[in-house]
Amino acid sequence: QVQLVESGGGLVQAGGSLRLSCAASGRTFSTYAMGWFRQAPGKEREFVAAISWTGVNTRYADSVKGRFTISRDNAKNTVYLQMNSLKPEDTAVYYCNTDPEYYSGSWYRPADFGSWGQGTQVTVSS
Repeated sequence: QVQLVESGGGLVQAGGSLRLSCAASGRTFSTYAMGWFRQAPGKEREFVAAISWTGVNTRYADSVKGRFTISRDNAKNTVYLQMNSLKPEDTAVYYCNTDPEYYSGSWYRPADFGSWGQGTQVTVSS
């Protein structure tokens, strides 16, 4: 069982930046791919970004491509999401999760993941 603790959210004006962190424990973090998801009020949870266990491979949702950057520090068991040029539509609770396989289709089926952390709220004002 893996424990995930997200942090770094907050209130920011449109065009601003935030850096989210996700600390993982309880599993061999460095051998798992990691991903970020978000859920806006009244909407389903959606994929945002994923990174392979080596950190070499990354993928992004079209809506954040070019603005968000996912990275990881395996020595710290932490994955990050640098969010730049934030828009009001980025407002959501952001979550992270793990998958043994970077090429898993589960990234696009958040319901496949059995457990989640508490998430961190990101609010972008216009």
